[in-house]
Amino acid sequence: MAAPPVVDLPLVDERLAQDLAAGLAEVEKLLRSSVESEDAFVTEASRHLIEAGGKRFRAMLVLLAAQFGTQDAPGVVPGAVVIELTHLATLYHDDVMDEAPVRRGSESANARWNNTVAILTGDYLFAQASEILADLGPDIIRIQAQTFSRLVRGQIRETIGPRDGDDPVRHYIEVLADKTGSLIATSGRFGALLSGAAPDVVERLASACEAIGVAWQLSDDLLDVASESTESGKTPGTDLREGIRTLPVLYVLSGDDPADARLRELLSGPVAEDDVEETLALLRANPAMDRARAELVAWADRARADLAGLPDIPARAAYLALCDYVVERSG
Repeated sequence: MAAPPVVDLPLVDERLAQDLAAGLAEVEKLLRSSVESEDAFVTEASRHLIEAGGKRFRAMLVLLAAQFGTQDAPGVVPGAVVIELTHLATLYHDDVMDEAPVRRGSESANARWNNTVAILTGDYLFAQASEILADLGPDIIRIQAQTFSRLVRGQIRETIGPRDGDDPVRHYIEVLADKTGSLIATSGRFGALLSGAAPDVVERLASACEAIGVAWQLSDDLLDVASESTESGKTPGTDLREGIRTLPVLYVLSGDDPADARLRELLSGPVAEDDVEETLALLRANPAMDRARAELVAWADRARADLAGLPDIPARAAYLALCDYVVERSG
């Protein structure tokens, strides 16, 4: 079985690229075997999203963090599989909540079967991740439990929305940190811890990875508006059509400039298909885009500050290049 592609990172040297590719091949092998069941249907449903693809971004971050210790330490690959299983499980549940018909270009599990199967399959992946965790020690188990708590808290807070008196922008950033940043932070923490890296390296990598996770989601917010085509992997205006209030939208809605009255009206709920082009044009020209980009850059800079204190090895250069990429991809 061929190794999945390594996430494109500029400035990665050849040896590091080879190490990551070899590690990801091991992750892929264990990932697939970990969901095998005596029941053929359970195996089929569990492998559905695995076989749909994905860049194994979080698993790659585990392997990259392990470069700061003993990269081939026995717990590194299982730790990466735990992270990937956790991520995949959340996707099964997210698709049910979002009523999503497609995931990674393939029919979602809830569309192929039903919501109950999708929910139970996600639960099964969480259980399989827990079985692997049991061999990695109590500290790793505790970190995973804390991460899972943040994931669920973020989903609950997103579902409920900001309470009266809450700052919607602050609420939104906190949701991103919990829903996305927490698992990416744990990717860095697992890789560093399981490879035996120094404690200060562990903390720096976890902090940097959380900031990268938030920055990544903010860049997605900008791409939904700024992208002129589907080349970025997103159809422009997808979030607008679904009524998702991303950071640029929140900035517009929090203002009272009379010049933005029409745009605020359009953004008050899901944008009708006939209004998408007008909304995109108005939003692209609005200062809210610059404010959102400044917030993205601030999170990327936060990650760079953490990374600056790490040993100067190719893995640090790769992390720094990832910070640059997250900013550049937003347009």
